[in-house]
Amino acid sequence: MANSTLMTEFLLEIFAETWGLRVLLSVLFLLFYLGSLLGNLTIVIAITVDQTLNTPMYFFLRNLSILDMCYVSVMVPNACVNSLTNHRSISVAGCAVQVFLVFFCACVEILFLTVMAQDRYVAICKPLLYPVIMNHQFCVQMTLASLLTSLIIAGVNTIKTFQLSFCCSNLVPQICCDIPSLLRLSCSDTFNNKLLILLTDIGVSGSCFTFIAISYVHILSTVLRVPVKGERGKAFSTCVPHIIVVSVFLTSGAYVYLRIPVISELVQQITLSVFYTVFPPFLNPVVYSPRNKQIKEAVRKVTLGFFPE
Repeated sequence: MANSTLMTEFLLEIFAETWGLRVLLSVLFLLFYLGSLLGNLTIVIAITVDQTLNTPMYFFLRNLSILDMCYVSVMVPNACVNSLTNHRSISVAGCAVQVFLVFFCACVEILFLTVMAQDRYVAICKPLLYPVIMNHQFCVQMTLASLLTSLIIAGVNTIKTFQLSFCCSNLVPQICCDIPSLLRLSCSDTFNNKLLILLTDIGVSGSCFTFIAISYVHILSTVLRVPVKGERGKAFSTCVPHIIVVSVFLTSGAYVYLRIPVISELVQQITLSVFYTVFPPFLNPVVYSPRNKQIKEAVRKVTLGFFPE
């Protein structure tokens, strides 16, 4: 890796050139970051403390919240500090770690969302088999499989990226290191790298999206056959938060990794990357907690435990 790289550090972009706008954006993103941490941490504590939430659905929701806290912490704090201190440099090794962690968290996120779609499918379409199919052992195995698969995919993409030669410029047109931005800086042939990203997106995101879509087609078909309207609404209410999170994550991620790059769209690139990294983790507790009576009740119990009346 070191032999093929002709530079020892990269320079990252900052939020804005003017100090006032830079401070405003840094504070805004830090508020989103703290909101994401607080919301997801609340979900994790509530599900862990309340034994009535010891079900597969909440097991995966807790895993997703833990992942989202890690995901949002990879980029946002460092980007805000860099913008406020005007410190742009990052070592090649640090850049590689950042690329790996962002890719790893993104892969785990979509795999977790796919497993959660399966959970909703079994719960609604095959309720009698739910305890058999979605047992604790299966949930743990799916979690470990998601982590291992993402580890391999992120590792391969990171290694292939840093086997390239970077001799044109060391200015990364992003507030963090990501593969699309680094490919533009390489003076090597990047066809294989772009092909690998495309195959990864098709193989992981494409297959996961297809599985999720098919699951919800079956769910919709099953729910529409329910004669009682109240029961239909109850079934749909458990799926709506998941659909929102999946839609936001996949659409923003697909645009960041698959669109044709245009250098003049630097502000748009930075905005989309922050949106792609910050908004889904922030959205998770926002869409799940208010729509879920059990989560709200668990949060109330935890709050009363810390602040008794």
